[in-house]
Amino acid sequence: MPGTNDKPPAELAIFQLLPNMITIAAICAGLTAIRFGVHNNYALAVQLILAACIFDGIDGRLARLLNSDSKMGAELDSLADFLNFGVAPPLVLYFWALQDMRSTGWLTVLVFSVCCVVRLARFNVAAKDEVVPADPSFFTGVPAPAGAMLVLLPMFVSFAFANAPILPDSLLCLYIVGIGLLMISRIPIWSFKTTRISRDKVKFVLVGFAFFGAAVLTYAWITMVALCIGYIGIVIWALLSPGPATPTGKT
Repeated sequence: MPGTNDKPPAELAIFQLLPNMITIAAICAGLTAIRFGVHNNYALAVQLILAACIFDGIDGRLARLLNSDSKMGAELDSLADFLNFGVAPPLVLYFWALQDMRSTGWLTVLVFSVCCVVRLARFNVAAKDEVVPADPSFFTGVPAPAGAMLVLLPMFVSFAFANAPILPDSLLCLYIVGIGLLMISRIPIWSFKTTRISRDKVKFVLVGFAFFGAAVLTYAWITMVALCIGYIGIVIWALLSPGPATPTGKT
């Protein structure tokens, strides 16, 4: 009968559910990060947000690999992104350093979260309208996972060197708002997803990855600081040398 091939299969293999399971695990990590933030276990809270970032990078690619893309999975992924990148990081920062500011600190959390959800909504609209990017080598604005990592930079620096907030509360609020505005900006940011490595340079990439893995295991917070500073350099380069702004990138 016509149209019967368009129906979803009545049964799914268990491995086809793995992408959604990973997304659910990311949601659990984000929610648990908020819990540990409430209980002043800030290092573990940040580690859980980092774990959510890793899960976010895996689930979509695994879904495409297993040919198990679905509308439900896409909605779950978008909701998980908002929780893990738009809610958990500013809340953990609020519990860490901004509670004494009361209304001002909370307003900062709201601004960042709204910027994140606007960015995600902008992407979802572009995806549903099947907007084809002019240049897939660039994101439009800072992607949500990178925004979450950048907004946590003061905590990375504190864990690595000071074990206490390093910015005055007012400057920290301005920093959080600034990162939020970068997420909804039209600044073209280079996308690593389109990077291709020639075969004769693969060995150097593998050695570099081994070095990075060793650095994360040995000097985790210092490595995160270095990564964030490097990404800030990319953003500054984009500001000074604007390229084509394109509505590409997952988030």
